[in-house]
Amino acid sequence: MNKIFLVEFVLLCYLKAGTSFLYERQDQSNTSITERQPRLIGLWSWGWGVGIVRFQNSACTGETGLVGTCYTRRQCSDIGGSASGSCASNIGVCCVLQLGCGNSSSYNNTYFVNTNYPTPVTGGSRCVYTIEKCNSDICQARIEFISVTLAQPDGDGNCVNDTLTIRGGGSVVPVICGENSGQHVYVQFYEDQDIQIEVVTSTGTFSRIWNLRVMQIACNCPTIAPSGCLMYYTSISGIVNSFNYGSTESSTLNSIGATGTRQLVNQNYGVCVAMIPGYCSIIWSQTSYNSFTVSNDTEAYLFGSNAGTFGNECPYDFVIVPAPYLTNGSLFYTDRFCGNYFPTVEIFSAFSKPFVLTVVNNGNDTADVANRGFSLSYTQQLCR
Repeated sequence: MNKIFLVEFVLLCYLKAGTSFLYERQDQSNTSITERQPRLIGLWSWGWGVGIVRFQNSACTGETGLVGTCYTRRQCSDIGGSASGSCASNIGVCCVLQLGCGNSSSYNNTYFVNTNYPTPVTGGSRCVYTIEKCNSDICQARIEFISVTLAQPDGDGNCVNDTLTIRGGGSVVPVICGENSGQHVYVQFYEDQDIQIEVVTSTGTFSRIWNLRVMQIACNCPTIAPSGCLMYYTSISGIVNSFNYGSTESSTLNSIGATGTRQLVNQNYGVCVAMIPGYCSIIWSQTSYNSFTVSNDTEAYLFGSNAGTFGNECPYDFVIVPAPYLTNGSLFYTDRFCGNYFPTVEIFSAFSKPFVLTVVNNGNDTADVANRGFSLSYTQQLCR
């Protein structure tokens, strides 16, 4: 006759250790049932034993498609998370942590959302979220803008109605507004100081919504972003958009009465691409014929090579591609590009490593008309 093991799970340790442990209290009887074989320790002389089940607190995908962490059901409840499916062979639950205004978190894969998300916010509000280090081995936070829709800037590119501000870290993040869904930033922790995210909205009927996913990155992790990289891409090819880039013009006028800009002012940051082994260069190109509008009067130009400006003609708003080479092997005469045209994929590739594109916009876009920022594609090239 097989022995029956009646199992009672009891929480043993807290989730920050990186592994969840469960006690199994096992009573014996002579009822016929398939026998389980946990790891048992002691107390058999009393007629029952204690087993330990352990599993890693690894990332998991919940039933809603959001990324969670595999915890025990009790752990998930203790941190205010929601169980969204099972994990660890149905022993744990995929715990999704979604927090509203005024909350703080030291847990990986935390989502910070607006009040009553996914219902949009209308009217004035101020929300502050705090990112605390998981442990002393953490160096960076990657903040993914799963959904960020705020009011557009004024016609001169200033965020005067709504703002998203990230402060407290060891790296500078520009103030942003407008449409930035799908973007991301990497923020360096400054010693043990918390990182704060503040979202401020003004009065009015415009519908705002935001959902920010926070991932914490260990100092020795191979995916940590290099110093100076606000955005960091790790694929062979992809698309990079400036903050608030859009295919449509601003609906407001600038201070001189012309069509305003949706390109944000006071921007200075690096976009980096991780060099894949076996690839030695990278090519940047426009994603469409009019996807590069960073200075001058966009409405006055026909898009094409005659609309581009380079070098010393780009004193205020521009992008930099270090040491660009023409396809014939000769070094291009400048690394600075602005205006309304970016050289196409056939013109040059950049052999400077690491792969970096620097974005600079000054604090005055009054003389610029209908600029929308940029959308550029990149493709790494095999070593030759």
